[in-house]
Amino acid sequence: MNKDDFYELVKHRQSTRAFDTTRTVDREIIARILDAGRLAPSACNAQPWHFIVVDEPELKNKVADAASARLLGMNHFTKQAPVHIVVVEEKVNLSSGIGGIVKDKHFAFLDIGIAAAHICLAAEAEGLGSCILGWFAESKIKKLLNIPDNKRVVLDIIIGYPAQPLRDKKRKTTEEVISYNTYK
Repeated sequence: MNKDDFYELVKHRQSTRAFDTTRTVDREIIARILDAGRLAPSACNAQPWHFIVVDEPELKNKVADAASARLLGMNHFTKQAPVHIVVVEEKVNLSSGIGGIVKDKHFAFLDIGIAAAHICLAAEAEGLGSCILGWFAESKIKKLLNIPDNKRVVLDIIIGYPAQPLRDKKRKTTEEVISYNTYK
């Protein structure tokens, strides 16, 4: 892949909120996407994640229900996606844990964010859409997926074939978000 391919991938990746409900996603494709997440860097190589693929239709719909709030209009599109990747936070290793305490940072959340970005970019490379969800009923998802009480569900990444056109990205200007050598 040349560098231009990567930048085009970044330009085209968007949070997909409409999926083609007639198409499933092959598990071989999901395996490649998850490998991109598995290979993501993490603080002190802690790799504090566990990915649960939910693609069985009935269970997937229950997870989608736990990720939506119809009255608030939140995540009403989640049932359309054929795959949910539920990201569970795992314990960090000793050096990452100590570093997090010393620097007052929760490195596991940062690491999971990096892995989620890898997953979404890999999905885009496969011609799939994705959306990272942080709004969901964690206790319901834990119960549905037999996740131990002492674990945290951090994200639900939904994946499928997009049924929406590419939108123009609305982003702050370069001048608003980038400065050199000093905060402006």
